[in-house]
This record gives sequence, C-alpha cells and structure tokens, in this order.
Amino acid sequence: MTATATASTAATGTAPPPPRRTKRRYGPGTLTVATWIIAILFVFPLLWMILTAFKQENDAYTDPPKLFFTPTFDQISNVLNSGFLPYLGNSAFVTVISTLLVLLLGIPAAYALSLAPVKGTKNALGFFLSTKMLPIVAAIIPLYVISQNTNLLDTVWALIILYTAMNLPLAIWMMRSFFLEVPGEMIEAARIDGANLPTLLRKIIMPVVAPGIAATALICVIFSWTEFFYAVNLTAARAGTVPVFLVGFITSEGLYWAQLSAAALLASLPVMIVGWIAQNHLVRGLSMGAVK
Repeated sequence: MTATATASTAATGTAPPPPRRTKRRYGPGTLTVATWIIAILFVFPLLWMILTAFKQENDAYTDPPKLFFTPTFDQISNVLNSGFLPYLGNSAFVTVISTLLVLLLGIPAAYALSLAPVKGTKNALGFFLSTKMLPIVAAIIPLYVISQNTNLLDTVWALIILYTAMNLPLAIWMMRSFFLEVPGEMIEAARIDGANLPTLLRKIIMPVVAPGIAATALICVIFSWTEFFYAVNLTAARAGTVPVFLVGFITSEGLYWAQLSAAALLASLPVMIVGWIAQNHLVRGLSMGAVK
C-alpha cells in the first residue's frame, strides 16, 4: 500500500476496494475436448465388447490387445446355436408384460398421489419408498417357498409378478413427479366441460406426461431386462432369462472372452435399440420440471 493510499484510508476511515480478479474463461474448444474425453471413457467398455465379439478366441487373449484383426461372425453364430433364442424370448416376454403391468397400476396411483391427494398420501409414498430398502437376498427364501407351493417355480409368471412389484414403487414416484407438472387450469377446465376421470386421463393428462411415462417405461425395461438375482434363483431350465444364459460362459476352464462378448452384445442389443428409439422421449421425460 502506498503512502497516498494510507493517508486516504486514514482520512476517510475506509479501506480501499480489493483488486478485481479476472475470471478465467474456458473456450468452447476446451469444453469440447473435455466432453469427448468423458464420452469416450463411458463408451469405451461398450466399444471394446463389440470389438471382442468379432474376434477369434486366440485374438481376444493377446497381450497387448489386437486393434487390427480379421472380423468374424463365428462367435455370434456359436452363441445363437447354443440355445440363446429361448432365453431371449423369456426375457422379452417377462420385460414387456411386467412393464405393461407397472404402467397399468402405476398411472392411476401416480394420479391419485399427485393430482387427487387424500389423507395419508405422504404415508403411502413413504411405504412405497420403504419397499426398496429391503435387500432382495433377505426375501429370496420366502419367495422361493411361495413359488414352489404355488407351482410358479421355474415359470415366467413368477418373474413377471416379482418384476412388477420391484419396479412399481419407483415408477409411481417417477410418474408422480411428472403428474405434478400438469397445469391445474387444464384439469379444472376439463372438469367444467364435463370430462370424467377416464376422459381426463386419456385426453388431457396423458398427452402432457407422455414423455415422462416413456422415460419411466424405459427404466422399467432396463431394470427387468438386466435383473439377475431373482432369475438365477427362481428359474432353471424352462424360464431362464438372458442374464442367466450369460452365466453359462463362466466355466471352471476359464472365461471365453470372445464368446462372452458376443453373448453380451446380443443380450444388450435389444435394450440399446429401444433406448435409441426412445431417446428423445427419455430426455424430455427426465427433464420435465427442470425449467419453469
């Protein structure tokens, strides 16, 4: 501090303003490079799985790994010929039916808990959330006994019931947040015009929350398709799903990386296709309510 500044401070009794700090601004090029690096880190395991699926087993075990090789469809053909399609059909059936049941039960529940709340709504929401806190391993023995006594063991219907119960609380919570974004004026106007509850849901509310419902359905599809613990413990030969099929490639002789990668590619391909088709609805649904 100079003598002049000291004298001025002593005369006025105030301290001089602090020096301005220049903000460091990152250019668009830096953000672009950082975005690409993050994207590559997330996508790299998927790309490596795809590359390995088209290798021979001896090429998959090389150290360092081979980036240039002759692609082959032998591993994919071996997976298809080893009984993959029945497992794929079981997974598709269980996933589609359980997701439809979740939407059929969850949409009215989400409407009741958001736009027509009654006494005890918060308790119901807390109960739905508490059902996700129980470790599934703690319930597997009672579920196994119940499935055995009701002749549901090793059937797709046991998985449909469990997957519906597993995804329903999460779906209700998600769809409730989407229903809360529906303008109350629209609902009041429809009621004044004489719309009953089914008409109100079908023509007024559903078009508004459709992206959110699509996002909820996609998440339920992913959770049902990738669920392993229930499937491996409650199914055997008839109702096995794709995750159970993948376990068959883990043997005492070691891992067949190329075949395992080919099976994983075929197993994840349906979900990736569904996600690619519904990506716009997924983004719109997950961003509902983010901007007022």
